[in-house]
Amino acid sequence: MSVSTNHSNPDKYLIDRVLNGDKQAFATIIHNTEALVAQMVFRMVSRAEDRKDLVQDIYIKVYSNLQGFRHQARLSTWIGQITYNTCISYLRKKQLLLSGYDNENSEEEDIVPVQGPVASDESDSQLFNKERSMILQAAMEKLSPIHRTLVTLYHQEEMSYQEIGVITGLPEGTVKSYLFRARKALKENLLLNYKKEEL
Repeated sequence: MSVSTNHSNPDKYLIDRVLNGDKQAFATIIHNTEALVAQMVFRMVSRAEDRKDLVQDIYIKVYSNLQGFRHQARLSTWIGQITYNTCISYLRKKQLLLSGYDNENSEEEDIVPVQGPVASDESDSQLFNKERSMILQAAMEKLSPIHRTLVTLYHQEEMSYQEIGVITGLPEGTVKSYLFRARKALKENLLLNYKKEEL
């Protein structure tokens, strides 16, 4: 039986239910935020074998700290903050934060086209979109973990500079500056890829 969130403050309602022992309410929180968490972990951590453990660790932290949630931001933003900090701790522990890190260890299966699987009878347009998505994905992989995450939060999750600042702990001005650098690097990587394709 699913938990209804038809309430003036659905975040508070769900949290209250969890704190009262309702396991289904926490399952609803996971369902509502798992796409965001998965996107962030995927962008920040290249080693596929570590991602599942990190996601589990993130939700253990969420559950353990719900009592202290102060509703100063959306629940999803708070969970995004936990996700970001957990991934940063992982990168620091593995000494991967500032290097171009483990792209050389990324398996080919980790390069997932944004458009997802395409049928075998796909049209020329679908083939073009698939190829373009794969080129974009490859270019994204060349960015630093933090830059990849900022691009994902802003362009795919459509978060504001303020929300991204809350999640990352960065001032809004820094978020804007990092996004500018990330987009510039992404553009350069894409142009380089297209040049290679033309050779």
